Amino acid sequence: QVQLVESGGGLVQAGGSLRLSCAASGRSISRSAMGWVRQAPGKEREFVAAISWRGAGYYADSVKGRFTISRNNAKNTVYLQMNSLKPEDTAVYSCAADGRYYSGNYWGPSEYDYWGQGTQVTVSS
Repeated sequence: QVQLVESGGGLVQAGGSLRLSCAASGRSISRSAMGWVRQAPGKEREFVAAISWRGAGYYADSVKGRFTISRNNAKNTVYLQMNSLKPEDTAVYSCAADGRYYSGNYWGPSEYDYWGQGTQVTVSS
């Protein structure tokens, strides 16, 4: 079992930045892919970023060039650096962990087994 706890959300003006953290416990995530999803009120959940166990990042078109996903395996933590934030980025952001080791498939919620509760990000115009 993996427990995930997100932090770093908050209120920011458009154009600003936030860094979200996802701290994992229960087992090491160093051999697993990790992802971030977001859900805004009245909208479908959107998968926004993933990082492979090797450390390669992948992004939704809506955030590409503005968001950066990274991991610190020594701290068992994954990060989402969000720059140039827009009001449409407002959502609850949750991280996810793949229960498999060394998987080559990491895009999409169905590839993940463990989920955090989420942290609210609000971008004002």
